[in-house]
Amino acid sequence: MARGYDPTRLVATLERLLAERNESYREASLRAGLDHGAVRRYVRDGRRPSRDSLLALADHFGVNPNDLLVLAGYPPMQMFEREPADLNQLSPDVRSVVEDLERIGDPVLRRRLAEAIRLLIGGYLEETRSGDEDTA
Repeated sequence: MARGYDPTRLVATLERLLAERNESYREASLRAGLDHGAVRRYVRDGRRPSRDSLLALADHFGVNPNDLLVLAGYPPMQMFEREPADLNQLSPDVRSVVEDLERIGDPVLRRRLAEAIRLLIGGYLEETRSGDEDTA
């Protein structure tokens, strides 16, 4: 185990991601392009994954790599950072949604909820576009 590395939070996140996909350690490892025992070592043995392994896992699970990097004790990579919006420039109703999302401490859950909101908005916009075309 790496000095100063506490695997607790990363293990909990990996276990949740595995459960969401109903994948075994082996399946997730191979689908992420890692050797068959990689995820087992991280979850069961508490071994600290390399940065490259975390990037592969983040890609496989569809999460921001910085979420996993930080949980494993690595600094976030700027290329995955997003510039925060200026809340003062948002309308009050949009600002309240953003503030609610910010209160969610789990970055993976927060990202999934944001994606769900985007999906709902996309469906609404598609319906609106279809309605506009029907009236034209």
